[in-house]
Amino acid sequence: MEQHQPNPNGHHGSKLNRQMLGKLLVVAVMMFGFGYALVPIYKKICEITGINLLTPKDSMVGDIKNTQVDKTRTITIEFDANVQGPWRFRPTVSSMQVHPGEMAQVVYEVVNTQSRSVDAQAIPSYAPQQASGHFKKMECFCFKQQTLGPNEAKQMPVVFYIDPALPKDVKTITLSYTFFEIGGLGKKAS
Repeated sequence: MEQHQPNPNGHHGSKLNRQMLGKLLVVAVMMFGFGYALVPIYKKICEITGINLLTPKDSMVGDIKNTQVDKTRTITIEFDANVQGPWRFRPTVSSMQVHPGEMAQVVYEVVNTQSRSVDAQAIPSYAPQQASGHFKKMECFCFKQQTLGPNEAKQMPVVFYIDPALPKDVKTITLSYTFFEIGGLGKKAS
């Protein structure tokens, strides 16, 4: 017959277990509280240092004004399109007037005239050449390859602004895109 030996610590062992459990619970609650408090601390540190600024709430966006817009200057932007492939490609407007620093948008239309899918890429060029470093695109179909289905038409926006540091003697900039097929005619219809 097996003999059961009493716990040498008696009830003292379960009391130590309860104390340890209590301490662990307090530590876990404190860790959670510290992690929860880090969010406002992080936001405040970013605000003070000016790094990783968070986007303002949508309700505030209407009140924000771009102080970098130079209303004393007007630049004419001319839009051009060249094609090297099976499509029609053109800007929806031939030109527009913008102030340096002002956000603007133009839309280019492309139509695949083939009964097969095509992959294409647009490459921009600027005239005068010195304007290229001052033409800042925020959104552009030229950032990635485009796939056009058979006979598909697309409207593709370009959102941009002209850097106010553009030399004062530049009054007109031409943005020209060449839209060309990638992979050539060897691609099979999908």
